[in-house]
Amino acid sequence: MTILLETHRLVKHFRGVQAVDGIDLAISSGCCFGLLGPNGAGKTTTVEMLEGIQTPTSGIIHYRGEPLGPRFRQDIGIMFQSTALQDHVTGRENLWMFSQFYPRSLPIAELTETCALGEFLDRDTRKLSGGQRQRLLLAIALVNDPDLLFLDEPTTGLDPQARRNFWELIHRIKARGKTVLLTTHYMEEAYHLCDEIAIMDHGRIIAQGTPQALLAAHFDDVVLQLPLADFANPAPLSAHTVIQGRDAVEILTRDVNAAIEELLARNISLARLQIRPRTLEDLFLELTGRELRS
Repeated sequence: MTILLETHRLVKHFRGVQAVDGIDLAISSGCCFGLLGPNGAGKTTTVEMLEGIQTPTSGIIHYRGEPLGPRFRQDIGIMFQSTALQDHVTGRENLWMFSQFYPRSLPIAELTETCALGEFLDRDTRKLSGGQRQRLLLAIALVNDPDLLFLDEPTTGLDPQARRNFWELIHRIKARGKTVLLTTHYMEEAYHLCDEIAIMDHGRIIAQGTPQALLAAHFDDVVLQLPLADFANPAPLSAHTVIQGRDAVEILTRDVNAAIEELLARNISLARLQIRPRTLEDLFLELTGRELRS
């Protein structure tokens, strides 16, 4: 596939702190690329450099094989994590205003259909729900018909239904051949939307690939979950790893039948047993740790 955006040895220093430490990325045209990492990992700084907002300390960023320039600024759309909209202005008026900043723009009717704005297009932005507001902000990011769309934690604060609806909008945008760079703290979202992900920590890329390939490379077991009340004294199980949480116990095993047989031999109730495959959240925690980041 054609490489749309790439970096070589990208570095960013802030007052002696190396926020980004020589990363290489290659984002293919038409894919959804997820950049994940804990707080302080350097992903926000990386994305701001890719957007042209921050200047790298060193390294190279190329868009379509060329340094970032006027063409790049016309070809991208950005949906920031937090964006202020003018009060007493409708969604339609917002779209018209932002369309005036570009030499080309999509018709408001097309943006309305793509982002499902019809029910509230002429409503004052103060009266929009969280999900409606995010759909309007997505339409604003698409107003210039960008080839590359940056989405910075676009579903933060949305309820599950609104989040799922937003995912469907992203699938529609991808179906039009657009390239999406997504940052998110929702691992399920990354798995559902991203063709490829890169996990950052301490300014470096520590894992990269398709979600499925990364899970297959790091795990060959499954997880048995039991409420802690059903396994009140989680002593070690032979050939299985037992992790005790606040309310539940997780048993990591390559042999489900053997693990269940051992639990039954200890007279442990399996009435509330759950068995699940490994997830991106498991991978994220294994690679970046479980300690709280500020």
